[in-house]
Amino acid sequence: MVQREIYEHFHPDEKSFVDRAWEWVERAAERHETKRTDFLDPRQAHILFTLANRHPDAQVVLNGGSARSERQRAIIAPDYKVLDSEEFGIVVLEIVSDDRRISDLDHGDYLGALLGLGIKRDKIGDLHVSEQGCHALITTDIGDFLIGHMKQAHRVDVSVSVRPLLELREVTAELEEQVLSVASMRLDGVASDVFRLSRTKIMAPIKAGRCRVNWKPIEDPSYHLGAGDVVSMKGFGRFKVLEAEGVSKSGRIRVRVGKFV
Repeated sequence: MVQREIYEHFHPDEKSFVDRAWEWVERAAERHETKRTDFLDPRQAHILFTLANRHPDAQVVLNGGSARSERQRAIIAPDYKVLDSEEFGIVVLEIVSDDRRISDLDHGDYLGALLGLGIKRDKIGDLHVSEQGCHALITTDIGDFLIGHMKQAHRVDVSVSVRPLLELREVTAELEEQVLSVASMRLDGVASDVFRLSRTKIMAPIKAGRCRVNWKPIEDPSYHLGAGDVVSMKGFGRFKVLEAEGVSKSGRIRVRVGKFV
């Protein structure tokens, strides 16, 4: 059972995941069980490692299908078990089309098509989108279903096939950089400039729980951002704070950000 003080380190919305992760760790350490998770986001992976570090008899390893994967599957096991040959169960779903409009599709179009088929988000890893289509990392158990059911992505007819990880066509996420002049590094101030919304309009989704900083729910508009922080706002997109470049004579901060495109 999770010790009550552990919850103090996490957001209330994360309690259910903390409970599950602690159960995985306990089962590995005390019952000698090995657990392979579905895909975790970086925040969930951080929580899992934090909990595993509290138990000396458990270990955690991650793999997302590529060296720079953001979303990864975890294996939780007793500390004595050798995991070098453990299978993570990740394959590539190749999505292609003869329709030239496929070059216009983006990450959201492909993810929306997959989720629209009833696939849970944690069955899907990173999506590598190019003008030729998409290579989506998925768990092996949903491959056959997607081959039989995925026929369109944002009104473009597509065909899909399952490929081994060795055939992954990796695409590095592009950032549209911009330099902002802000009064402070408050979340609402920076986000309002990035998404070109008024401070009033940006505060509503933050307070409604639609914002995450480094994949952690943040509902405080005054939250202070720093270099390296990744901010995602449901319905608006996400950006990364690249660098605070200094303060002008008027006292405003020059901050360089990259918006994911």
